Amino acid sequence: MRANMPDLPTRESLKNNIGALQSQLALLDPMADRLHAAATLIGDALLGGHKLLCCGNGGSACDAAHFAAEITGRYFMHRRGFPAIDLTANNSLITALVNDYDADELFSRQVQAHARPGDVLAALSTSGQSANVRLALTAAKQMGVKSVAFLGHDGGACKGLADVELLVPCDTTARVQEMHLLLYHTLCEVLDPLLAAHESK
Repeated sequence: MRANMPDLPTRESLKNNIGALQSQLALLDPMADRLHAAATLIGDALLGGHKLLCCGNGGSACDAAHFAAEITGRYFMHRRGFPAIDLTANNSLITALVNDYDADELFSRQVQAHARPGDVLAALSTSGQSANVRLALTAAKQMGVKSVAFLGHDGGACKGLADVELLVPCDTTARVQEMHLLLYHTLCEVLDPLLAAHESK
């Protein structure tokens, strides 16, 4: 039945893949302090009437949208929505900015337009080399806007630009993306009860 079809992955290769995932999970424990710092930064901003802005490219754009949706919607608790802007979402604006300016300015111009001191920028880059993410972090710093950077590899050009850095030291993009998902889900796990408790006061 499977003539002329490519071979399916072997059981051994699947086990190796699972082993790689398990190795990445071990990285979460040393990040506990930085995760706490990120949760505190974002929680204080949202409870103080400020907002979260999220950006990234490709798969990281999906993660930016996902993270923003968990804040404006909810993660697991019934609560009111809090303001989170996905800077990758407006196709008309994105194409205008890329057409009229430089793609590297895609996020920084939006940060300049929407962010105010007290807000937090969540910037995602699996390589750490995304120029538009780097410029967004730089713009945030210049404006007094706090930031959390989700990075991979060695942090690249974005390393050292954020107030809190969640660095996954791995060279495999897929593994970095999977860890970024775990990291912002972990933040949501902590933030949801905090935001819900504030609402009930």
